[in-house]
Amino acid sequence: MKAIRYSRYEGSLEELSPEEILSLLEDFLLDSGFSDPFQRYDPDPNRRPTLEDLYDALLQALLKNELVPEDWLREARFAERKEETRLYRAIQGMIQKLKEAGYLRLPGEDPLGGYRGEAGEARLELTEKASDFLGLRSLRELLGALGRNPPGLHPTPHHAPGVEKTGETKPWEWGDPLDLNVPETLKRIAHKGLEGLTPEDLVVDLAEYTASMSTVVLLDCSHSMILYGEDRFTPAKRVALALAHLIRTQFPGDRVRFVLFHDTAEEIPLSKLPLAQVGPYHTNTKAGLELARTLLRKMGGEMRQIILITDGKPSALTLPSGEVYKNAWGLDPLILAETLKEATLARKEGIPIHTFMLARDPELIAFVRKLSQITRGKAYLTHPGNIGRYLLLDFLNRKVRRN
Repeated sequence: MKAIRYSRYEGSLEELSPEEILSLLEDFLLDSGFSDPFQRYDPDPNRRPTLEDLYDALLQALLKNELVPEDWLREARFAERKEETRLYRAIQGMIQKLKEAGYLRLPGEDPLGGYRGEAGEARLELTEKASDFLGLRSLRELLGALGRNPPGLHPTPHHAPGVEKTGETKPWEWGDPLDLNVPETLKRIAHKGLEGLTPEDLVVDLAEYTASMSTVVLLDCSHSMILYGEDRFTPAKRVALALAHLIRTQFPGDRVRFVLFHDTAEEIPLSKLPLAQVGPYHTNTKAGLELARTLLRKMGGEMRQIILITDGKPSALTLPSGEVYKNAWGLDPLILAETLKEATLARKEGIPIHTFMLARDPELIAFVRKLSQITRGKAYLTHPGNIGRYLLLDFLNRKVRRN
């Protein structure tokens, strides 16, 4: 897909493609509440943009990128009713394009495509196709920061008959693909001829053995992700969307699911991930890990992993009674012990936990160090403004690498 660059637009707004329109809306769709100072201090995790919000976002994006003709602006400035202007009709046409292209869905639509209720009350729903497109754009940004290493299949330390040859051979066994190494096979039967060939004489080439991966991405959406002067949740969503697109396109045998954790934890479908908001307030990492383990058991697969994206220490715990115990001050011994116990269970099940830490407080690094040691995972210390650049801490092998 070609890169999209904006300049002063000389043509008709009707010529914009659905992908160009969706690109204009990227910041609006991924916004996590940081841009609104009122929501930042009182986040609403159930907030969903309306059709009127979408109209305003498109209008602002068009003005910002100087895509509106001057005569349209003059007409809109002096019009008594905005519904009668060419600009309004053009934006409504863009929204219709997004719907027809399968990027947008409006709850409450009737079978004929109309809306029930007032336009401003219609809540938006993105489709998985829209989430995948946003994931592609995020992936390009991340890969631009990471360099040009191409993605490939997941390597394992094992060998098997297959496509990517290693130069090694093995006697053929029942069930192996008949990928014969002809010279070695002929050597075995040179003394008796082809008529004496038996299955024991067959030699096959070995290849690198690759396996499918089941992944659960854990996204911290506690209040701290937008509270302390920077937006940490939007970059976290970008990483998750990029992972989803990468897995869908480069690892078709893989499976990935997403979990938000805060006071508690719940799974979120890919189509709802871009619009996810911060809140409630605390960080129940144990609940997130517990749900991730449950999902991985259902997903199956030879290889499993948890990717944890967070900026904070565990500060909440669901007690056996169902009550949520909270302590935001320091590393609470009870919360820490129960969280690390969940990590130990993951280790026993062969599930590594790889952590993207969006803050660098000493106590947070100490927590991540312990978590990585227990599960033999890796930790990436990064910054929300440039999550493609990170400090990799491989605690298991005692290595530090900057990217």
